[in-house]
Amino acid sequence: MATPPVTELTDRARDIFRAVVDSYLASGTPVGSKTIAQLTGLSLSPASIRGVMGELEGLGLLASPHTSAGRMPTDRGLRLFVDGMMQAMEPSFEERQTIEARAGVGGPVEEALAATTLALSGLSACAGLVMVPKRELRLRQIAFVALSPEQALAVLVSEDGSVENRVIALPKGMSPSALVEAGNYMSATLGGLTLAEARTRIDREMADGQAALDGAARALVERGIAVWSEDADRRPVLIVRGQGRLIDAAAAADLDRVRDLLDDLEGKQEVASLLDSARAGDSTRIFIGAETKLFALSGSSVIARPFRGLDGRVVGVVGVIGPTRLNYARVVPMVDFTAATLARLMG
Repeated sequence: MATPPVTELTDRARDIFRAVVDSYLASGTPVGSKTIAQLTGLSLSPASIRGVMGELEGLGLLASPHTSAGRMPTDRGLRLFVDGMMQAMEPSFEERQTIEARAGVGGPVEEALAATTLALSGLSACAGLVMVPKRELRLRQIAFVALSPEQALAVLVSEDGSVENRVIALPKGMSPSALVEAGNYMSATLGGLTLAEARTRIDREMADGQAALDGAARALVERGIAVWSEDADRRPVLIVRGQGRLIDAAAAADLDRVRDLLDDLEGKQEVASLLDSARAGDSTRIFIGAETKLFALSGSSVIARPFRGLDGRVVGVVGVIGPTRLNYARVVPMVDFTAATLARLMG
């Protein structure tokens, strides 16, 4: 069933529908006709209001969880409201300051992205999401520290000062001096290169016999760069902050839905794929409930917007995830402002 355009609703039906949506988004509970009569000020009896609500239910815009309950908007109803009736509320000065301050933290860009996402989560009362730009680290130094005869810690320091560690298996018979030799060779040879460039150079020097390394150190260099390159290819692309905000008083009555949503967030790759679909264009994308298979069970909505780097290319997507009853009019502009702030950061 296609969602009818707002223009096909009578003024009375639009007023009642808006009142149902506004009340539901504020309370999270179905709304009865007496409440609607008080909210709208319409000179209609509760019976007449129930009749209009029944018509809206027939259009697939409202639903009732059970016979004696009031009505609540369906996902299709929320889509109609968001696309044709919502009046956006710009972030306050204090909210803008909070987001900009978190984006301005020093250190690696991932830390600023995580801090900004946490601020967005707190302000929106949702979980904050940001897809980390897939950027190429440039190497400054690589070292190997023995943990046991079978394992070592590979330490990579990038030019932006970020440090990452990985535990790797050691070739048999690896001596402490070979660990030092391999680290010195990689730091001297690969400094300033990306991981992809480093792998190409090592492959070429190994093939040409240019690498002055003994057998054990050579094996460690090959294994180390392979581990780092593989890790870069599957580097986490999604930062999630504020999952605890998804469990509020209304959610406590529907723990199965919350559990489904938290399970969805554990499958980060699927959520990242959804965010990736928002990269096209400049506008904010809103995914409501069962419109996507991923959130059909949890009844969740995602608001997402891409942000661009200095060259104008999309480098990531920021957004929030929460129940379908989230405050779209307030949160959509907040996500828009956060995207603009991150665009300045990435520039």
